[in-house]
Amino acid sequence: MDTTKVSSTAFDGTPHAPAHARKFVRQVLGEWRLSHLAEDAVLLTSELVTNAVVHAGTGVELTCRLDVDASPARLEIEVDDHHPSRTISGVAAPADDGQPATSGRGLALAQMLADAWGVTYTRTAKRVWVRLEIGEGCEQQEILPGPTGLVATPVVAPLETLHVGVVVCDLDGVVESWNSEAAELLGWPAELVVGRSLKELVAWRGSGPYALSLADTLGLGRWRGETRMRHRDGRLVPVYVSHLRTRGHAGERRTIWMIVACDHRHVLTPPPQPLRREAGRRIKDLIDHDMPLAELLSTIAQIVQVSSAGDASYVLLAADTGGQFGVAAGAGATAGLVGVLATGVFCADRKAPTLIDDLLGSDVELAEQLRARSLACAPLLVSGEVIGYLVVTAAQPSRFDQELTVSLQHIADQVAVPVQRERLAERDRAHRGRLSFLAEAGELLAGVHDEELIAALTAQLVVPKIATWAAVYLTDLAGMTRLAHVWHSKESHNSALRKSLPAIPRTALHEVAWPVGPETVLAFPLLTQGRSHGALVIGRTDPTLPLELADLLADLCRLVALNLHTAMLYARQATTSRVLQRSLLPMRVAPMPGLESAVVYEPAEEGADVGGDFYDLFTVADHWCFALGDVCGSGPEAAAVTGLARHAVRLLAKEHYTVADIFDRLNQALLDEGDEGRFLSLLCGELTPLPQGGALCTIASAGHPPPLLLRTSGEVETMATPQLLLGIESGARFYVETFELAPEEVLLCVTDGVTERRAGGRLLDDGDGLSELLSGCTGLSAHAVAERVRHAVETFAAEPSQDDMALLVIKASGALRQVR
Repeated sequence: MDTTKVSSTAFDGTPHAPAHARKFVRQVLGEWRLSHLAEDAVLLTSELVTNAVVHAGTGVELTCRLDVDASPARLEIEVDDHHPSRTISGVAAPADDGQPATSGRGLALAQMLADAWGVTYTRTAKRVWVRLEIGEGCEQQEILPGPTGLVATPVVAPLETLHVGVVVCDLDGVVESWNSEAAELLGWPAELVVGRSLKELVAWRGSGPYALSLADTLGLGRWRGETRMRHRDGRLVPVYVSHLRTRGHAGERRTIWMIVACDHRHVLTPPPQPLRREAGRRIKDLIDHDMPLAELLSTIAQIVQVSSAGDASYVLLAADTGGQFGVAAGAGATAGLVGVLATGVFCADRKAPTLIDDLLGSDVELAEQLRARSLACAPLLVSGEVIGYLVVTAAQPSRFDQELTVSLQHIADQVAVPVQRERLAERDRAHRGRLSFLAEAGELLAGVHDEELIAALTAQLVVPKIATWAAVYLTDLAGMTRLAHVWHSKESHNSALRKSLPAIPRTALHEVAWPVGPETVLAFPLLTQGRSHGALVIGRTDPTLPLELADLLADLCRLVALNLHTAMLYARQATTSRVLQRSLLPMRVAPMPGLESAVVYEPAEEGADVGGDFYDLFTVADHWCFALGDVCGSGPEAAAVTGLARHAVRLLAKEHYTVADIFDRLNQALLDEGDEGRFLSLLCGELTPLPQGGALCTIASAGHPPPLLLRTSGEVETMATPQLLLGIESGARFYVETFELAPEEVLLCVTDGVTERRAGGRLLDDGDGLSELLSGCTGLSAHAVAERVRHAVETFAAEPSQDDMALLVIKASGALRQVR
């Protein structure tokens, strides 16, 4: 007779399929009187259906099959999808670099919960199945078929054979009391048992799923399970035991065992509690497998949450300092917890399980953080030290009983040492990774003085390593905040993300209404020296942020805020410097009717507007004045002398001083400054228009490269004799020279950044190189001549020039008009 029972259904491949599948499986197992398997079966079904929906995207068929003739009896759950070419996201295998893969964790959990699983492929479908074995002994009776093939009511042994033995032992397991019912059940009279150790009477094979020793079991506050005890005639009698530790009137502790034959286990068995049936064995299976700490903690939280029937569960671990505890993993309806829980419920001195019926009456802040009223927790103890907590919460008050805390403590005792071992190893790895991450961030941000670029780099540092998306808000000196940059792991979502984020011009972070979506949104202020520079906002699919990541983000935000503060100071200083530097150069070159002029000016210092070279070209009464100078050195110090020289030349010229007088007074001014070693070479001249065209040029050169005159014939002449540098000798006298600048002739004035441009051991002006270059410029405009010289200087050597460069080109283009 076929006693196999089958129940099937089908769902569309939508996000609602897992919920419908869970409800279906729970209903079927209830009808089959297998409710004690429901929690594991529902979790497995959810994982399989979710995999099918996500990775196949087709319709899903779900089948539950119960085979009571198998040995042992078994329940199989099958999920079919219609995309056979896609493989299942199975047990996570190591990646090529040896690190664990980032997907497949769900089915890895399923593998540990199920006794077997596999994948079957056909031409049109893929079937993923899991198998749960029903168990042995008394549990088997619950599923034996009756004559009609239906599940029969368990066969109850005759009442006459029921004996409820009561055994009382001290803390060491020595029998102190043995009632007559125990003597009837096991054949031992009290006088032969009292004073003996219980170990001599029990054939202990491990207490069911937990595999504890007898001594461990005797130390528990409460326990129920099967074992075998020795009959006086030598037989091993299967018994069911209800264990309880009590405190007597005098405060002494005792252990009480109530014992019945396994056939009468229903007398001592509590109402079905599927939430506690498998948790211990599943946790033990998990800690026997090698897996990363984050996955281990997350899996523990999942199993505790499912097995406890709570709304949410958490694994808390002790922070490095301060005796506080932070969220390391969570499952269920978590509230997006971050970092440390500032509460008195969890403390290093609380070393016993705790049950709180209503958090609102004891800790309102914690109730708001957890969005819960009921709470049960058990400490993770290692060598007497509390390293963390297992926590279960529910939204309704009085959801849990004291027995749950016993189960939680039992689980906590099993996982505490493995968690601590993995945490220490993970902490060492995380510390190295944290230092590496912060070093990478510091190196990337170092020397960046642009706030927009800092914001962009910060967002890209966080995504996708820590968050699915990130946004950086910047606050200016006026206190106005703006959204500076957004970055999503899928770049195509950047535009939509920017539109969904709110503007927070003057809103405090805790008052901002962030967009509701699949990710949990967390905001971190960018603070340094008591000033806010904005905020880093992230979105994570995981609702909880482990304490280690919270600390890492806090360190990153401090680093970013410091760089933003530096960028602000740099921008302020650069703006001031730029304004001052620009004042050292003429805003525009005076128009010269009948003359063309062109200027090239390139400071050697990167980012500087002005260096040690300067130029000027302006009108005075009926003539034009021009100047080209070079201060010894470069940078801000040279620029200060540049400002003095340029303004002095212009001021003295406007007061109608001759070129020679300008040199005399400027020389004395430099000496009066008392800046030893700060010399100035200067080329200064006047252009007076001639009636027949062209101009009369009066010029003097104080230690400056002499100007070159390009005749219309292509001949190049040197037009001034170098004199003593300015700022060297007090009382030095300077003289001028004159020549005529005819129409179409070109006057080229340069600083030594042109003539001394170096390529190895060769200078640009070696062998009259500059004159030769100028001779090929016949017929060119002033701008064309300036560009050709500039290009020649730039390409003369592969490496950039280390000196400031300035050149002034003046060309007489026709009859000059009188200046008015």
